[in-house]
Amino acid sequence: MTQPISRAAWLHGRTALLIAFAFSVMADPVSSVAYAIEAALRALDGNLALLLPAMAAVVLVVGLVVASYHQLVARFPEGGGSAAAAGGAFGEGFSFIPMGALVVDFVLTIAISVSAGSSAIISYVPALAPYRLALALGLLVLVAGLMWFGHLGRAVFALLTIVFIATAVLVLLPVPGLPAVDPQPVEGLTHGAPLAVALAFPVAMALATGIEAPSSAIAQLAQLDDAGRRSFGRWALWLTLGIVGTLTLAITAAVVRLGIQVPHEDTTLVAELARAADGAGLFAAFQAATALLLLSAASSSFQAGPGLLKALARSEHGDSRHGVLPAILGRTNAHHVPMVGVGVFLVASALVVAAAGAYDQKLVLFYAVAVFVSFLMGLVAMARFSHREGRNGWVALNVVAAVAVGFTLVANLLRPAAVGSLAATGLVAGGLYWAWVRAGRPRGAANAVAEAEVGDDAPLAPADPEQLSTGGRDA
Repeated sequence: MTQPISRAAWLHGRTALLIAFAFSVMADPVSSVAYAIEAALRALDGNLALLLPAMAAVVLVVGLVVASYHQLVARFPEGGGSAAAAGGAFGEGFSFIPMGALVVDFVLTIAISVSAGSSAIISYVPALAPYRLALALGLLVLVAGLMWFGHLGRAVFALLTIVFIATAVLVLLPVPGLPAVDPQPVEGLTHGAPLAVALAFPVAMALATGIEAPSSAIAQLAQLDDAGRRSFGRWALWLTLGIVGTLTLAITAAVVRLGIQVPHEDTTLVAELARAADGAGLFAAFQAATALLLLSAASSSFQAGPGLLKALARSEHGDSRHGVLPAILGRTNAHHVPMVGVGVFLVASALVVAAAGAYDQKLVLFYAVAVFVSFLMGLVAMARFSHREGRNGWVALNVVAAVAVGFTLVANLLRPAAVGSLAATGLVAGGLYWAWVRAGRPRGAANAVAEAEVGDDAPLAPADPEQLSTGGRDA
């Protein structure tokens, strides 16, 4: 008979689980600082005077999304994110819009992460610059190949995120002798503050990718009840906003203070900031931490993407709840990894990396589009729920967040690259919907995202139902 655990042990286990969960799901948005700030500076044509306002606008929009997803997690503590919300608010068929957006976003996350990882390595070893594409493709194959041995656990992702944050803090510490620079505004038609920021911040919204992760990843926490998952999801959302927002604004302020300009193609903005932090050891540590975190973000998408395809696959034994995609996508190896799905994402990501020449600053122009379709569906769904329940305050928040996200989408679509991402999202979403209709519209498809997040890792906290309950089911 199992002995009851002590309260001290329970608190220790619960805290460890929260840290592992929160820092693992923020790996993607934290890693985005490696290219999002630089993307904004490039969009501003090097106007350092407007960089901080542009990134502050990004953090503000991310905050609006997080506030609305705080509400979404309360309604869907079993996970599922915007797909579950869209399906619940408008009907199951609408859930395929955010699912299609997520599939495209996973491909782009893998592609931009390995490309930015190669940029981090080249920044430290410039002699590798002529082999940029080969290096990125090699990293891509390495990450995909490691999937054969099973999914990395939450603790690994959390550790890499914490290491990156710690090295970034060391880089940001004041460096004696470094002169501050007073940035001068760039003159020109598109360089007035309001217009320039409005045109630049949508590109930098790459920082927001992964923000929705806690709303679906809480499905991994099978050892918690609904109240526990709700609590963990909300903590993870706000911790992500606090850490990513603070890190982004601190790095941006340091770049502006030191007058660091748009870097040449064989280095990155954050690498140049780390190089200025006096000390070859710290520079090496920061570049290594950056590369490893970016590869972990790619690995996370290599887990989530094939997992979603597996959740939507027909069963070879006739017991599938969804039965939408070919059964082969549901086959797994001895480590429970759907390797055919991994292969699909490997090929798609490799094509994207090759098309961009493995330059993350080219890929960022395609980024932050598909995921905003998912955001928009989730926000509109929550606005509808709030309206039904007469919660006018939440309706106002949801509408403001939806307008901000919608503006970001429209502003991004002024660029041809972003139109390609939106078109890909439409094709994937339409293909999934068509497959669902052909399969007889099986019920439960809206839960596929939550099902995809359920892994085989052992719990990091004691699974005592009475003690793991947090009580309360507030909305």
